[in-house]
Amino acid sequence: MPFFKITLIRSSIGLPKKTQGVLNALGLRKRMATVFKPVNPSTAGQIMRIKELVAVSEVEEALTDAEMRERRRPDPGYYIEKAGIGA
Repeated sequence: MPFFKITLIRSSIGLPKKTQGVLNALGLRKRMATVFKPVNPSTAGQIMRIKELVAVSEVEEALTDAEMRERRRPDPGYYIEKAGIGA
């Protein structure tokens, strides 16, 4: 089942209450917050109301918060090799 990956890029400060209400309904409260919503006409209509404020992409599966954190974690840049016995 496809999902919309919606990330809030611009702040809602100074916007009409109606627009802020749409952001709250989608669960976007802070900048750079990401939510996954199922693809349906209702969600698409909400996204169209705030299209200037968000970045949207379509993905196949929704990620949990822990999975998103793990994907953002950078590669350590080094590998630890075990020393051989008698080396």
